Amino acid sequence: MNALHQYLFDAYRAASLGEPAPPAPGTHDVAVLRAVRDHRRAERARAGRPARGAVRTTLRRWLRTS
Repeated sequence: MNALHQYLFDAYRAASLGEPAPPAPGTHDVAVLRAVRDHRRAERARAGRPARGAVRTTLRRWLRTS
């Protein structure tokens, strides 16, 4: 069973019980990704590391040592 099937089952159950329908799959994906990004930036800032450009900095460091 995939996410769409589960959503359809949940929507049917909610309708039969008179409850509001659940959000469609993928509705909050962008918000979750932004929250993860913000959390990682905050963790880096608290640790005293640059909050932006971590991948680029790591690649530069790796390329210099190769």
